[in-house]
Amino acid sequence: MNREWNLLPLGGFLLSLLAFFSYYFYFVDIPVTRDFPWASLLIFVGALALLGLGLRRAFARPERYRGRISGPIFATLSVALLSFFLFMNFSISRQLPASQQAPRAGQPAPDFTLPDKNNLPITLSKLWGGDPEAGTQGQWVLLVFYRGYW
Repeated sequence: MNREWNLLPLGGFLLSLLAFFSYYFYFVDIPVTRDFPWASLLIFVGALALLGLGLRRAFARPERYRGRISGPIFATLSVALLSFFLFMNFSISRQLPASQQAPRAGQPAPDFTLPDKNNLPITLSKLWGGDPEAGTQGQWVLLVFYRGYW
């Protein structure tokens, strides 16, 4: 009796390794995938689908395919890797300390200069057009800060 290798569980495990490490080495540099790791989660879904198909194949037709021992091992390792990924990104990241020097809502922001979309320097006080210490009022400026990973 010659049984075929069931490579789907191994492929699912390797894909889950790719999903885990690609987030920290590639996707964390892209703001769209850094703030919510949707790309890594999609890769994890693909890995779990391969693992499920491989397990079904190994247990439904054991006379034809191997993998009744290695399949559950790869599935357990992949689920543990996914659990660790979810714990690190959704639980531990919420415990980051708040900034102590950040201005609070309604408090005047300190003056700063940053490049605009054309890479020209622009100063907050030039936009605002007023001097809060002298009591002169200018136009309203809305500042929006997006928290990043630093």
